[in-house]
Amino acid sequence: MEIFKWLDDKSLVAAYTINDFRELSESYYLNLEIRFKDDSILYVKEFIEPTRRKYAFHWQKKTGELIVRWDNAPHFPQLSTFPHHKHFGNGSVEESTDISIEDVLMYIQKALKTY
Repeated sequence: MEIFKWLDDKSLVAAYTINDFRELSESYYLNLEIRFKDDSILYVKEFIEPTRRKYAFHWQKKTGELIVRWDNAPHFPQLSTFPHHKHFGNGSVEESTDISIEDVLMYIQKALKTY
């Protein structure tokens, strides 16, 4: 899995905790926390099997304030990208794509370089 290469990037990741990781022949479940150099935290939950994928990538400031959360919980059917969407700290919800953890990490890496 590509995620483990990202976790070793010391220019981005300060620490991480793998809370749960289960890999079967055609599926896996991943639950981890990644703390970045700015002390923000990404909470990762992803479950993949051949016929479905569930994910939630919750990025927050060290104070606990939401920055962005990407998920595919089916609760915004009006969005054209349903069930994929993202939440922002100001309470807004926008369309998103079927985003991967690697895409999220690239987004965060780019965002942290702009601070």
